[in-house]
Amino acid sequence: MTFVVTENCIKCKYTDCVEVCPVDCFHEGPNFLVIDPEECIDCTLCEPECPVEAIFPEDDLPKSQRHFLELNAELAAEWPTITEMKPAPADAAEWEDMPGKLEHLER
Repeated sequence: MTFVVTENCIKCKYTDCVEVCPVDCFHEGPNFLVIDPEECIDCTLCEPECPVEAIFPEDDLPKSQRHFLELNAELAAEWPTITEMKPAPADAAEWEDMPGKLEHLER
């Protein structure tokens, strides 16, 4: 099983989760993070670190977020690994819990 970054991360991109990952399975895009399902060891450390609750275990993904499992795998293959916490975007708080953010995902 893997953990999955979902829609609520888009345009928030807090990196608290990156700091605790023991296997460096996070990858960074312009305004979103993803988890490489091939690298994730299901350690559960990242999930409670996400301030916007955007990370779920694969088995607990809400039905409306299931497509993020494939999206994480696809983008992890394209984006570079991130291993250290970075400042959040200046407007991150404005985007927290906003619905319909998928259209704002930058590849």
